[in-house]
Amino acid sequence: MSDPASQKSSRPLYTPSQRARRDATVWTTVQGFLAPVQFLVFAVSLGLVLRYLLTGDGYAAATVSILLKTALLYTIMVTGAIWEKVVFGQYLFAPAFFWEDVVSFGVIALHTLYLYGLLTESLSPLQLMLVTLAAYAAYFVNAAQFLLKLRRARLDTGPAAPPAEGQPA
Repeated sequence: MSDPASQKSSRPLYTPSQRARRDATVWTTVQGFLAPVQFLVFAVSLGLVLRYLLTGDGYAAATVSILLKTALLYTIMVTGAIWEKVVFGQYLFAPAFFWEDVVSFGVIALHTLYLYGLLTESLSPLQLMLVTLAAYAAYFVNAAQFLLKLRRARLDTGPAAPPAEGQPA
């Protein structure tokens, strides 16, 4: 009897029709653009947050960078939900991306907690930065999930089939 876990991992990430929809939709390009932009903003923002925590300087710059990172996160979540709807027929929690979406909601919750604390002034600057570090740690895990999923999708495609006889290579 075969192991269900090994059967699941050997199943391709996309069906042929899902792959065709993924490749045809503009939302794939949007996600492909937003993801590295968000990561770049994250890296700069992390540096600014750490600078503030280590020196006490640069609170305003750190705050602006966190707000930009949060705006990008919300944008990529909305456009990602649209992408999932186009490719998989549901806005979120498609089986192929279930755990990525679960972790994404944790990331969003932490970023939203930051916004709430900032807007209501219910968290001190130090507490805001600590919430940000938690949000960024969760975001890093989520980004790693998506990179592993991207790698899996590329491995699923395998090497290109040789051209049919009489077709140019």
